[in-house]
Amino acid sequence: MSLHSPTHPPQNILDARARLGEGPVWDAVDQKLFWVDVYNHRLHRFEPATGQNRYFDTGEVVSAIALTTSPGHLIIALKESLAALDLLTGTIQPLVQLDLSSRVDTRCNDGKCDPQGRFWIGTVSDTPEQAALYRYDPDGSVEIMETGLTISNGLGWSPDGTTFYLTDSFQHKIFAYDFHGNSGTITNRRVLVDLGQESVEPDGLTIDTQGNIWSALWDGWAIACFDPTGQELFRVKMPVPRPTSVTFGGANLNELYITSASVGLSQKEVQAYPTSGDLFRLITGSKGLPSYCFGYDIGP
Repeated sequence: MSLHSPTHPPQNILDARARLGEGPVWDAVDQKLFWVDVYNHRLHRFEPATGQNRYFDTGEVVSAIALTTSPGHLIIALKESLAALDLLTGTIQPLVQLDLSSRVDTRCNDGKCDPQGRFWIGTVSDTPEQAALYRYDPDGSVEIMETGLTISNGLGWSPDGTTFYLTDSFQHKIFAYDFHGNSGTITNRRVLVDLGQESVEPDGLTIDTQGNIWSALWDGWAIACFDPTGQELFRVKMPVPRPTSVTFGGANLNELYITSASVGLSQKEVQAYPTSGDLFRLITGSKGLPSYCFGYDIGP
């Protein structure tokens, strides 16, 4: 089936003014969007039906979210650890500390659950090739899955669950791996998308039911769509220079929710692009995959 660029531009749906909006996750049960403002230490819950947005203060950097099979709880990635957030009380329960202490310039970054209910979380480092990718399993174990990264970003799985995607924004590349669901391992890394000839950086991504990859282009003023072979299909222009991440939502999973950032922009740039950091929605002709949940009961 051929895919065409959406005919209508993205709509600004929340005047958020986030410093670094990131990690959008769609909750299909409650029809709400969770997202984070990394440097303002806030996890947001947005309800499109009413336009209401509430937030939880995490007390430190928060970079990624995952739904869980435990009602009313989320997995969240903090600066150097993973925790569970109780949405009713706002209580944060520590789960596991990642071994990042040897590098003071490294923190957690983008994360996502795989179809089997394991949480994958990458890190970002100011020192090239010192970041890594971790896998946190429901039994509480943690494994390092990839090393030599700098800005681990944009994770996803193909609709058939046989391919894993990982972005290193610093390298301007999206990699593909063979994914082995039973063991939770990845092999045969290859470059799927290389934007090294441009100044833009691929950031967060999501996958549609046709296997197309939708990637936010940091400093690219756009969302790019690539087919499963890595061929670019089109770009959707954004009104802000730094879109950061994307996820499909809405009742039919055909609405692309887009976070953005204002961090790093000069005061003049912020004045020129005042919606930087806001939340956007794009109606597409595609249907996204549902969010996968972390697979065990994390507490009462």
